[in-house]
Amino acid sequence: QVQLVESGGGLVQAGGSLRLSCAASGSIFSIRTMGWYRQAPGKQRELVATITRGGNTNYADSVKGRFTISRDNAKNTVYLQMNSLKPEDTAVYYCNADISTIRVPIVGADYWGQGTQVTVSS
Repeated sequence: QVQLVESGGGLVQAGGSLRLSCAASGSIFSIRTMGWYRQAPGKQRELVATITRGGNTNYADSVKGRFTISRDNAKNTVYLQMNSLKPEDTAVYYCNADISTIRVPIVGADYWGQGTQVTVSS
């Protein structure tokens, strides 16, 4: 079994900062791309940022220059530093990872965290 556990969400005023963390645990063989997605009320889930095992990153245009994704491969953890937060960043943030398990090391599968609420007040 594999689990992704997120932490770091909360309530912050516009212009403030938050740092999200997501730790993967379980029978992990390898983790490829990790990322963060978000879903606001009444909207579809959307990509925020992704990072490959080698450190290549990709960001949604709406967060470029404000958010930074990073990872610690030794800890199987991905982070999202969010600065200059805006009310429109309010959403449930989900961690995602492409993980192959010890039981099936060749094939990766998508795993999701339970989500953490980020609320930005104006």
